[in-house]
Amino acid sequence: MFNKIKIGTVLALFFWGNISKAQEIKTLTIEDAITLALANHPQLALSQKKIEIAKQNTTVSKLQKLPNIAASSSQFYLGNSVILDKGLANVATVHLPHYGSSYGIQASQLIFKGGLINKSLEIAELQEQLSQLDLEKDQQEVKFLVTSNYLDIYKIINQREVYLNNKLLAEQRLNNVKKFYQQGMITRNEVIRGELAIMNIAQGILVLDNYRKILNYNLSNALGLSPDLQIMPTEDIQQEHALHDLNYFLATAQDNSPRQRYFERTIAIAEKNIEVINTDKMPTVAAFGGYSLNRPITSAQPVTDLYSGGFQVGVSLNYNIDNLYKTKERLQLGTLQKEQAQETYNLVLQNLKMEVNAAFTKHQNALENMALVREAKILAEENYKITEAKYLNQLAVQAEMTDAQNQKIQAELDLVNAQIDQLYQYYNLLKVTGTL
Repeated sequence: MFNKIKIGTVLALFFWGNISKAQEIKTLTIEDAITLALANHPQLALSQKKIEIAKQNTTVSKLQKLPNIAASSSQFYLGNSVILDKGLANVATVHLPHYGSSYGIQASQLIFKGGLINKSLEIAELQEQLSQLDLEKDQQEVKFLVTSNYLDIYKIINQREVYLNNKLLAEQRLNNVKKFYQQGMITRNEVIRGELAIMNIAQGILVLDNYRKILNYNLSNALGLSPDLQIMPTEDIQQEHALHDLNYFLATAQDNSPRQRYFERTIAIAEKNIEVINTDKMPTVAAFGGYSLNRPITSAQPVTDLYSGGFQVGVSLNYNIDNLYKTKERLQLGTLQKEQAQETYNLVLQNLKMEVNAAFTKHQNALENMALVREAKILAEENYKITEAKYLNQLAVQAEMTDAQNQKIQAELDLVNAQIDQLYQYYNLLKVTGTL
């Protein structure tokens, strides 16, 4: 039944079309589904926005390299100057020009602070890399989520096909049972057993149909498709992937896992933060310059209603003496944060190895299990044929026939589940190693 995937797909399209005639069918491979998810999933849009923010933050950090420039202007009313004696009695009033104004421009440029600006910029660039790794991690998660839903839908379609085929056999057998009953060869009880068997199969189909509606809605939203579309998987579920050994996947995970690389960057940020703290031990050297223009000239007597202008340029040296005893404590904090980042990285690396080992083992088990259930299916089909022949010749009762059919159905379902499970475990292994 599952030897030709195209035949299975046609059957699934036919049977499913009977219950969803109003729905347009959208056929997809896993690669198609992943491509749509990467373009339309809202989680990835959010992650992309975080990257844009991080990039803009880096651009803002670069502005620290530019000089600070300020311009000022003021217009004011200048009152007369009152001259008072020691007893604050009015001695004289000096009349001044009442309109006053001043204009100025000042510029400064940091020359040296122990590399503070460059180190701050490097931290911003590392944080930008973190946001990119966040996106890669989210992409892996979204790819696997979409793949899981896709395979679940595929499993339901194939399970439904198993039920439909067995329902057809049960109906054919029930017709024979009814003929035997009409001829007085068996009791009504045998007919009831056959009818109940068909009802149980119909109930299984109903459960599958409802579950598929849920999965179809969820997957459609993840892919940016209309929920009214009926997603029809077309992936070849019989493909078996030749795998490398465990050491290969462990090495691949350490090279490609976004999570592992993310915590490598956190160590680098912690180290860079220590360098930034160390800049507090250095003096600040800056160049400055400015020009001012003021009116009236009040520094001379009598006061003159003219502009006076002048400029200044120079170098300033500043050192916070309190850094001699404050920096040590900040460095201790920075060192502890670096050690924490290193321990976190070690833990993540250990967990990653365990996850890779578990995923590799599960996939190996899935391949071995698939070989076993294939044999079980062959035996169940052989047992069904033997029991059916005995039943038709009145050598077996309905209960034996029902048991044989249930074993056949279960064996076929087990094979479907095993085929899907080995694909699921394969994609899970790719996800864990960061290569999905």
